[in-house]
Amino acid sequence: MYIPKPFVLTDQEEIQAVLRDYAFAVLVTAVDGAAPVASHLPIAHAPDEGPNGVLITHMARANPQWHDLVRLQEAGGEALVIFQGPHAYVSPRWYVHGPAVPTWNYVAVHAYGIPRLIEDAVRVHRLLADLADTYEAGAAEPWRLNTLEESYTAPKIRGIVAFEIPIARLEAKAKLNQNRHPEDQQGVIAALHDGKDPLGREVAKMMKRREPNPD
Repeated sequence: MYIPKPFVLTDQEEIQAVLRDYAFAVLVTAVDGAAPVASHLPIAHAPDEGPNGVLITHMARANPQWHDLVRLQEAGGEALVIFQGPHAYVSPRWYVHGPAVPTWNYVAVHAYGIPRLIEDAVRVHRLLADLADTYEAGAAEPWRLNTLEESYTAPKIRGIVAFEIPIARLEAKAKLNQNRHPEDQQGVIAALHDGKDPLGREVAKMMKRREPNPD
């Protein structure tokens, strides 16, 4: 990912927050010179496993991309997982200083690692239960995977491929007008905060947490 120096994101808490809060990510693989393949997947991050944590997810066995995972595992090749954080259009109208052109503020994290298939059915069941528990949290009556009969869940589990990706390296970018004058940054924060776009309001919060940097 192209990351100019002002936009490099190094704060580990912020990076982990993106992996946690924007966990519907894109898995990208490219094997043997073939065109890249991408799948959109809910991906759990286990931050305490290894230096950068481990990504855990699954896909339908009917999705041929899982064969790429096998090939990468055998060859020691890396897969890429893209986490798209909040993003918003930025108008030159919001700047004090000009001239200027429109841009887009955003946060993104790229995670790289060698995939490993998870083939133990008991572990797969536990991973699926944990994933459901995560997204059912806060419900008055959370749905639980263990409420289903094994005769129903066993074929479902056979119909997916679960895998994990120990994160070998991370690239993280927060493009939040750090290259603009502090007054321009304040103008963008105010406009996004007062706007109707919830992602824009999240961008404003992220910008507000940073000390403005003059040109």
